Amino acid sequence: MSKHPRRLLRGTVLVCALALGATACGGSDDGNSGDKKVGSADIQAALKKGGTVTVWAWEPTLKQVVADFEKKYPKVDIKLVNAGTNNDQYKALQNAISARKGVPDVAQIEYYALSQYALTKSVADLKPYGAEKLADSYSPGPWNSVQAGDGIYGLPMDSGPMALFYNKRVFDKYEIAVPTTWDEYVEAARKLHKADPKAYITSDLGDAGLTTSLLWQAGSHPYKVDGTEVGIDFTDAGATKYTETWQKLIDEKLVSPIAGWSDDWYKGLGDGTIATLPSGAWMPANFASGVKGASGDWRAAPLPQWTKGATGSSENGGSSLALPELGKNRELAYAFVEYANSGAGVQTRIENGAFPATTKDLNSEAFQNTEFPYFGGQKANKVFAESAKNVPADWKYLPYQVYANSIFNDTVGKAYISGTKLAQGLKAWQDASVKYGTEQGFTVEK
Repeated sequence: MSKHPRRLLRGTVLVCALALGATACGGSDDGNSGDKKVGSADIQAALKKGGTVTVWAWEPTLKQVVADFEKKYPKVDIKLVNAGTNNDQYKALQNAISARKGVPDVAQIEYYALSQYALTKSVADLKPYGAEKLADSYSPGPWNSVQAGDGIYGLPMDSGPMALFYNKRVFDKYEIAVPTTWDEYVEAARKLHKADPKAYITSDLGDAGLTTSLLWQAGSHPYKVDGTEVGIDFTDAGATKYTETWQKLIDEKLVSPIAGWSDDWYKGLGDGTIATLPSGAWMPANFASGVKGASGDWRAAPLPQWTKGATGSSENGGSSLALPELGKNRELAYAFVEYANSGAGVQTRIENGAFPATTKDLNSEAFQNTEFPYFGGQKANKVFAESAKNVPADWKYLPYQVYANSIFNDTVGKAYISGTKLAQGLKAWQDASVKYGTEQGFTVEK
């Protein structure tokens, strides 16, 4: 292992060097409670007094949550703003933080991005509000993802335990068994493509989220993070399992060269030329709205395993609600976040199609026995809930994962279009991520 040290600029100088901007750091001067412990009496008093809370989020189920919260607390006005989806919102949030103007009181931040905001002290530690009491309320993956160091920097809003969505009509037509291992998945891909050269087991042009999720499930630990000390290594045994298996699919042209979320992608899911999709448990709503013509064809199955008989899974996607340090009305903001993510708002969001991170809801009989008409009446939540239980809680993202993901297609993505081996692509991703981290003042090992 080689090490690339750089003199650490300890404290706020270092963390402000990240792309969030030099003025991103430092606490609010608006009278927020900071590290002072805030009791339930303080929060109730704030709710009684009322005020305005601005929430930046793109998640559609929050609309009803806001309406219900305002009805329960009529003196509170929640202004729900869609400032863009993920990266678009992060840019807007970065600009607001840098300008110290227009910062929302609550922001939706995906798990992979949250540690960057925590390290730069751009979001508040929720421990003073008693957030640690909710630890047992959430499944391991999401709860681990909102923690950094000794702090809790958001409450999990949803989760994305992975499953294998497959087209049962296609599998039955060609007498293909649903794969339980990734080796079987490769064999299924070969059988399908031989039977119908226009059909592929899945589509993939390189996706950072899918890649990190499959590495996570394979037991890889490419990222080691301890404050400003970072390790990046895509050569461990888990990463090797992934690259060796996925390389076969690429070399034998068994994956469709179609970008996810494109019109061609939806068409392939609809006509069966894309026969499976390893994805998060939030996917069913997208099938129902975007692939209506294939209703009844698709089912959900456990994610194939890297070792026969194993049960491991991983998360793919999911977001938290966090409190930006420069936001106002901190007690009201936290009250809304707790209501939305661990209180009555959770059930509201489930009823409107969200997939929960709360163990109580994941394990409830009503939730697990919900029939999905799109999946032929299958009780798919049983598959998803079991997956959530089997997510290892030891995965880490880089404190600059947003940047790392932005250069994925320039590195790993080449393996899908230019003959570069997947392992070489991961090495290029590693090197570029090391370079960037070093430039930002981290001590980076690889």
